[in-house]
Amino acid sequence: MLFSRFIILIILLSTFINNAQQLATSSELVQKALQNKEELQKTSLVKKVPFENIGPTIMSGRVVDLEVNPEKPSEFYVGYASGGVWHTTNNGTTFLPILDSSNTQNVGDIAVHWPTKTIYVGTGENNASRSSYAGIGILKSTDNGKSWRNMGLLDAHHFATILIHPKNPDVVVVGVTGHLYSSNDERGVYKTTDGGESWKQTLFIDDNSGIIDLQRSPKNYNIMFATSWTKDRKAWNFEGSGENSAIYKSVDAGESWTKISTKTSGFPTGEGVGRIGIAVFNDNVVYVVHDNQFRRPQKKKTKEKSKLVKADFKTMSNSEFLNLEDKSLNAFLKTNGFQEKYRAENVKQMVRSGNVKPIDLAKYLEDANSMLFDTPVIGAEVYKSIDGGKNWKKTHDDYLDGIYFSYGYYFGHIHVSPVNENDIYIYGVPIVKSKDGGKTFKSINAENVHADHHALWINPKDPNHLVNGNDGGVNITYDDGENWIKNNAPAVGQFYAVNVDNEKPYNVYGGLQDNGVWKGSNNARENKSWHQRGQYPWKSIMGGDGMQIQIDNRNSNVVYTGFQFGNYYRLNLENGRRKYIQPKHELGENPYRFNWQTPILLSPHNQDILYLGGNKLMRSMNQGDNWEAISDDLTKGGKKGNVAYGTLATISESPLQFGLIYTGSDDGLVQVTKNGGSSWTNITGGLPQDLWVSRVIASKHKKERVYVTLNGYRWDDFNVYVYLSEDYGNTWKSINSNISLSPVNVIKEDPENENLLYLGTDNGAYVSFNRGKTWEVFNEGLPNVAIHDLVIQTEAKDLILGTHGRSIYKTNIEALQKMNTSKMDKSLLLFDVPSVKFSNQWGNPRNTWSSTIEPSVVFNFYSSSEKNVNLNIFSEGGKELKSIAFNADKGFNYTKYNLEISESVLKHLQKEKEGLEIEKAKNGKYYLPVGKYTVKLGSESSGFQVK
Repeated sequence: MLFSRFIILIILLSTFINNAQQLATSSELVQKALQNKEELQKTSLVKKVPFENIGPTIMSGRVVDLEVNPEKPSEFYVGYASGGVWHTTNNGTTFLPILDSSNTQNVGDIAVHWPTKTIYVGTGENNASRSSYAGIGILKSTDNGKSWRNMGLLDAHHFATILIHPKNPDVVVVGVTGHLYSSNDERGVYKTTDGGESWKQTLFIDDNSGIIDLQRSPKNYNIMFATSWTKDRKAWNFEGSGENSAIYKSVDAGESWTKISTKTSGFPTGEGVGRIGIAVFNDNVVYVVHDNQFRRPQKKKTKEKSKLVKADFKTMSNSEFLNLEDKSLNAFLKTNGFQEKYRAENVKQMVRSGNVKPIDLAKYLEDANSMLFDTPVIGAEVYKSIDGGKNWKKTHDDYLDGIYFSYGYYFGHIHVSPVNENDIYIYGVPIVKSKDGGKTFKSINAENVHADHHALWINPKDPNHLVNGNDGGVNITYDDGENWIKNNAPAVGQFYAVNVDNEKPYNVYGGLQDNGVWKGSNNARENKSWHQRGQYPWKSIMGGDGMQIQIDNRNSNVVYTGFQFGNYYRLNLENGRRKYIQPKHELGENPYRFNWQTPILLSPHNQDILYLGGNKLMRSMNQGDNWEAISDDLTKGGKKGNVAYGTLATISESPLQFGLIYTGSDDGLVQVTKNGGSSWTNITGGLPQDLWVSRVIASKHKKERVYVTLNGYRWDDFNVYVYLSEDYGNTWKSINSNISLSPVNVIKEDPENENLLYLGTDNGAYVSFNRGKTWEVFNEGLPNVAIHDLVIQTEAKDLILGTHGRSIYKTNIEALQKMNTSKMDKSLLLFDVPSVKFSNQWGNPRNTWSSTIEPSVVFNFYSSSEKNVNLNIFSEGGKELKSIAFNADKGFNYTKYNLEISESVLKHLQKEKEGLEIEKAKNGKYYLPVGKYTVKLGSESSGFQVK
């Protein structure tokens, strides 16, 4: 008996430990983490390593809010979901980022008190998307974003609307959506009367129901309406409706609230009430748009149908199936993409033999997309009240199909013209308008307007002037949607994955949220000159939500990529051909489960061999033409829900041994095979359980070495999980060390230096020089943004960062690759200086009106401490030509020299090299001529050439 109790205690303790990481991270720990990262940024050895944003910009990114100056509409602010806040004063021709100095780029709502230019930002997107990142509370700026103060509400995570009192910027009412993946009490409506120094919760519904929209009467700050939303998102399921989704009203500026969507009000109540958006014309006239999750009444079946559909087979008996006409059945099989071997005659034989049932034909077509779109809900609908919300009436008779599809949780705003109560706008995938109070609608999408809309501003002085925010950035119209201008200057792309090829110059490839897959040269100019050329330097090669990319290293025109849920293609970029290559299960088997971001991998040993992860690992020996499963299910088997789960999320094959393959699943399993899939071993023991395996990396330097990162984002767990194994995963060692609290997305090993590791989190990028014992945070030119992927171009020695919100960054890592522990103790270490190509145009303008051409060279060195240093340049004959004095930081330092020399130095060089002539440039300067020079820093020296 004692032994049994001991076993039970061990099981309970084990369960507690395994589930411990599933607890949402507390706001206290988040606050400490933010302070910790600020300290890391100050002391980091790589804080001066410069990152350059290389775009692209043309596809822009997801807008969540707009704030336009009503007195000067050419000035406005744009909030991007994970790309910060941007400010324009020239009608969107150019933008400046103003949130870069803050600890996050994640935005839910922005509000501006225009008379005082006081800006509030509710951080954390309020859309419940797969990558709707949590924020860090309310931020406030009074100097246009030069500095920000955190005004609290850290545990809110996601924010709806912020309402500032028009006469007092210290009075603010805000809607709080709350945690995305877990329950919490910091939800509802909050109010401050002291500019955010203190907050009062004035409305709380329950710990799973937050406020998704909050609006006020345009001329009466006391009259407010709030909409609550009950939702439950898990990695495997999303319930977007509930009993406590409702409409509330306040008549005292948010101090108290009354529920007005009652059973007698005419507005739906109950479990099927989904997300609600609200628009207020005046104290009495109010509109709402509702994502109605109640099921549609079933249509009566007609006796005769022209063709078979998937649903027919779910209830069909064997005898009914065998009596189907072959012609009708074949039409169904061909139309729905069944493999050639599945045609009427042989499928009927499979049914006769009992190997297959009619329902298996329906199951064969079930995937994450079909399950989502097959949901027969009522969907978008519009209601209107003319008595301040006491009574509601639906404005239209028919279903509003084609607005939300099944993504109602992703949308949910409605707008009414400030001058005409019958002019309203709603949006989801398209944007539509009504001129008759919602009875009928007309699309105002256009060919240069991206789908998926989230924000709209209507000019109160000219209601035909609209500013629209969508998944593709900002669009402006002056004729009520007949024609649009696209404003996509900011680099705010939300990349899931990046890769590079070996061309010269090399190209960068990236897959983005809702913006497909793009390819562009790493040194493409990111400016507006393409408007003249007619061709943007980056090219779209795939639509949908862009996913992972693999490039054949023998022929970079052969590219493997695709869109969500494993829909992959083999592309030939030279001739434009593409072939769909998603593996298909056998009829009668359960369908493969594919992750939203399905992993693919070309074998480093043979570029004809392609791996693709469903719930099993698939392998093709002929570039995706044919597939075989080389594993059983490598996950925990999935969970019941409406989101694909129990899928592989990452694959890695050892570059040192063919067939040594690792996989990681979204439900926490890491597995390895050493024999090409003949047998597999679960190596998850010793790792935290049930977390998303964001990356598994087989070492390039040691066959037994493997790295794993786990991600708790889908539990609202922001802890850092990074592990190293030196024995194929039999034992694990945590190497998270001093990384600031933030879920980890990616780890990569340097191809040249085995001790050098790179890591990307939901809030920045890090490097370790000692294989994870300590980490340094990158900072220069790189905001606090989510890093989803990174890749190294080995020949150029460039590190490429794919961010989810600020497009793509790159930096050169040649100096970092040369570092080791012993070198870090050296007082000074000077790295190789790149050669400079001489030009007679230095110091001269290109033409009469252009700017002067200035050369430059960057000297890169390492210092073991902060100190004053002198960097000296000598001629080939040993004469000192230039001395540059500056303060060196501890770590890597970079200083530019514009190659200017004095007239006395010129005369000396002419003595050294007989016949040397250097003309004074038009800017009055002399520059170094062609020759060999020496750069000295302390006892360090390096050759340097002007060619």
